[in-house]
Amino acid sequence: MSAPARTPRRQAGVSLIELMVALTLALLVALGIINLFTTTSSTSLVQAQLARLQEGGRFAVTSLTNDLRMATAQYCSNMGGQSAPLSNGAMTLDRYLRSPQVIVSGATLQSALKDVTTTWATKSGSNTYPASPTSPFVLPSWYGMRGYDCTTTTCTPVDPAGPANTAGVIPAQGTATGNRVVGSDILTVRYVDGTRGWTLDGVNSKLNVSGQVVTSVTVTQQAGEPPLTDIKSGDLMMLSDCNASQVFSAKVSGTTITPDSNYTTLAQPTGVSPRLFDFNRDYQTVTYYLQVVDDNDGNKTGALMRRQNGVSAEVVRGVERLDFLYGVMDAAGNTSFRTAADIDAATGCASSSPGTLGGDPGCLWRSVQGIEVHLLMDGQKPLGTMTANDMLYQYFGDSAVGLSSPTDASRAVKPSDQGFDNRMLRREFSTMVSVRNYNP
Repeated sequence: MSAPARTPRRQAGVSLIELMVALTLALLVALGIINLFTTTSSTSLVQAQLARLQEGGRFAVTSLTNDLRMATAQYCSNMGGQSAPLSNGAMTLDRYLRSPQVIVSGATLQSALKDVTTTWATKSGSNTYPASPTSPFVLPSWYGMRGYDCTTTTCTPVDPAGPANTAGVIPAQGTATGNRVVGSDILTVRYVDGTRGWTLDGVNSKLNVSGQVVTSVTVTQQAGEPPLTDIKSGDLMMLSDCNASQVFSAKVSGTTITPDSNYTTLAQPTGVSPRLFDFNRDYQTVTYYLQVVDDNDGNKTGALMRRQNGVSAEVVRGVERLDFLYGVMDAAGNTSFRTAADIDAATGCASSSPGTLGGDPGCLWRSVQGIEVHLLMDGQKPLGTMTANDMLYQYFGDSAVGLSSPTDASRAVKPSDQGFDNRMLRREFSTMVSVRNYNP
């Protein structure tokens, strides 16, 4: 018996119309996925930049606060004298200040310090500074603190930049990598590092005195104290207590430190807890400024630089504006905030110490009670997806009111002036730092 014949099965398929519909739907789905991915990626990038911007701003403020709070600090002393009004309405302290007595020449003192822009016998801003003293003098106001207001073209009262192409100095303003950021302020503060030095307890380390004159100091290193070998040839020493300090030149022989007889004698301290410091190393010089940096992709931004004793180190990137204002108290007890040029212009203050040579230019620097700090942070990398509204920001140093674009004509300093891209996120950070050691 033969098998029944099979009917050929009809082959099924899709029509051209069906294929086009399917491809269209697939394309729409793909576009939706791509758009979702792009949006998510852009949002993620913005969120990451905002997080980094916030973290960088907080870190910059913390670093600045720690140093500025210590401005003009002396060992075991804060402030002295009595309050008195000045002719210009500012309130400061009268006489008997605790600024160190310097018993070396002015030139010798200046050679021991870094970032000194005010030299003897020169004119700075509206002040003429005295000739280099050759007899004992009180440490001038401008050494403890000095600020500089900078625009896009100049700085007042002077420009602290060192000679061009010289290593180890504050760079000049410019838009090239390594330049100081255009329109950013600079501030130098000095203070004693009270954690260093040698305690003169009268047992292990002691003063050797004849009458009221210190003839030598015998030092025995205790736990936590630096070795005497840290003292280098030409270093100055500072003898301090909870009342006053004296900076002097000394010769070191073994464990004995002898004041240099070429200068005025070293007086016996009258306060408690005397301590001996290596002035060159323990009297800290800290300068803050902004420097142009870039990444491997050629994107430029500013970096907050902390320069300690002549050596600069980067604190945080993404800072493109830095401004300071200085608070001094007036006769009514109100604090007014002034620019560096205003503070430096003072020539005679109630805080001027007796016997100051040639007046006391810049004397209001020692009367600064608070420092107002303003920073403008950016996202460091341009965002091509930013809209015009996304780029709006405000900064106190501009005359623009409220949010405005990076190209607003009322901005004192525009990103384009600094060589920075407009298409970056920007946020302002500000803080008030109380200077605990004013009028030393």
